Amino acid sequence: MIKTLLCATALTASLTPAFAADPVGTPVTATLIDGWVQPDGTRISAIQLTLAPGWKTYWRAPGDAGIPPEFNWRGSRNLNGVAISWPTPQVFEQNGMRSVGYAHQVILPLAISPKQAGKPVQINLSMDIGVCKDICVPETLSISGVLDADGRVPLPAIAAALAEQPYSATESGAKGATCALTPSEDGLKITARLNLPATGGTEHVVIEAGSPDIWVSEATTSRSGNILTAQAEMIRSSDGALAIDRSAIRFTVLGSSHAVDLHGCTPD
Repeated sequence: MIKTLLCATALTASLTPAFAADPVGTPVTATLIDGWVQPDGTRISAIQLTLAPGWKTYWRAPGDAGIPPEFNWRGSRNLNGVAISWPTPQVFEQNGMRSVGYAHQVILPLAISPKQAGKPVQINLSMDIGVCKDICVPETLSISGVLDADGRVPLPAIAAALAEQPYSATESGAKGATCALTPSEDGLKITARLNLPATGGTEHVVIEAGSPDIWVSEATTSRSGNILTAQAEMIRSSDGALAIDRSAIRFTVLGSSHAVDLHGCTPD
C-alpha cells in the first residue's frame, strides 16, 4: 500500500456537484469523481465532500457527539457492489464531547463492482450525513452521474485519499489484540489490550463492534510500553441478547503521527 501522500490535482474528471440546501446556508457540497478501471474490471471512483469554513462532517464511526453517515444506492444501474475507503479522520473536542470526522474537504474513494464489466455504471446515491458548526444539522445529498472512464492510470486526487488510510497491523508493527468482555449495568464492558508501537501524542481508540445494532461508547485509553489499553461500554440498541463476535471487532488508533486499523481480538 502506498503511504506517501500524493498531491491532489484538479478534479478534471468530476461530475455535477450536489448541494445541500439548508436555512443556515450551504454547509456542504458533494461531487462524484470518475476515476479509472482496474484490471479485474472494478471501477475506482470517489465522492468529494467540500465543507464551508468552520463546518465539519463525520467519519463512519462518528463518536458520541456525531451522526453516522448512511448511503443508499437504490436506483443505480449496473451496480453490483460498493466498497468505501475512509481516509484517516480528525478528532474534534467540543463542549466536553469527542467526535471523529473531517473539516474543509474529504475524498471518499469508492471501489465499484459492476454487474457487467466494461459497461458504464449509473450512480444514483442518496447520502445522509451530519454537519456541525455552532449547531449540528442532518443533510441529505442526492448524487448522480455515469462512471464510464476506460483509463487504467490512477487519478492523483483519489490515489492521495487511498494513501491517507490508517496503517494496517503489518505496516504499523502491531502484534495483535486481546480483549476481555465483562457484564455491565446496560450491556458489556470491553477491555482491549492492543500490542503496537506508539502512534504519537495523545492516542484515541475508536472501537466498532461489527454490528450496527451495538453502540460503543467513547473509549478511555492508557499506554504502558507497547501495550495500549482501551476500555468502553457496548450496549445493544434494540431488544434481544447482546452477542459479540470478537473477530468482527475493529479498533482504530488515532495518534498525532499516524493511525492504525486493527481487526479482531482474542480472549484475554
